[in-house]
Amino acid sequence: MVRLHVKYGEGDGEEEFLYDSQSSAQIEGVLREILQIANLQLKIDRLALELEPQLAPLYGDQKAVGLIRALSEAKAYASKDQVLHGKPLLYHALKDHFQVLEKELNSSYQLLGFSDSEQLQKLSASVEQYEIGNTHLHWAGKELLRDKQLCYYIGKNKKTKITVRVQSDGLFSA
Repeated sequence: MVRLHVKYGEGDGEEEFLYDSQSSAQIEGVLREILQIANLQLKIDRLALELEPQLAPLYGDQKAVGLIRALSEAKAYASKDQVLHGKPLLYHALKDHFQVLEKELNSSYQLLGFSDSEQLQKLSASVEQYEIGNTHLHWAGKELLRDKQLCYYIGKNKKTKITVRVQSDGLFSA
């Protein structure tokens, strides 16, 4: 397995995570899965930023326990701290955390002062996301071409660790 330390965003908003891939994987497939993880990570971070101030007065309220726990678990799994612990993010696990969070939000949106669950869905949908068409992976100052395999750039060594940066032509697109 090749371990990719993925970085994206700029300045204080820079995010990162670890991703494991086969050295024989196509760059196109690697980029697609990295973007899925990055987009979910952005959504979870945005929801946490928006909801934590509203949840603060509800700590201890039995009705809010499930929502608080789901938000906490999703935020912890999507955290940059996973890099420090050497744990790669898995798209399916991150998606499961996000779906549990959405389910809890849909069942307790009134606790947060929203009139209907559509307001929460709009909040989640308003997050700017990376799109596959205008996004590229860069390593060592070079763009990794989508039609190549990862081993074209790093060789056949399966125990390689590299840092890649996600670059977008435009900043983001909604």
